[in-house]
Amino acid sequence: QVQLVESGGGWAQAGGSLRLSCAASGLTVRNSRMGWFRQAPGKEREFVAAISWPGISSYYADSVKGRFTISRDDAKNTVYLQMNSLKPEDTAVYSCAARTYYSGSYAVAANYDYWGHGTQVTVSS
Repeated sequence: QVQLVESGGGWAQAGGSLRLSCAASGLTVRNSRMGWFRQAPGKEREFVAAISWPGISSYYADSVKGRFTISRDDAKNTVYLQMNSLKPEDTAVYSCAARTYYSGSYAVAANYDYWGHGTQVTVSS
């Protein structure tokens, strides 16, 4: 049974930083496509970042490029999202997602099979 558990959300001031974690069980993050998505109140869920094997390729939405970094710790079977230079518009519920094979665009939520429950990130101005 696959489980993805996010942690690390919370409150930050604009310009601050937070690091989200996604601890996985039932799959190996090293061999999976792992993604982060977010959903703000009243808005559609949107792609934030993804990381894939081989080559540890990483991908980012234009809105977070240069500010957010996705990484993984294979020994801990955990994926991270380091968020720097936070803006109020980054406020959303952030969810971790996984697919154990590579099919379809990494930026499309429907192309992920497993999801965590999400963690709230609130950025104040």
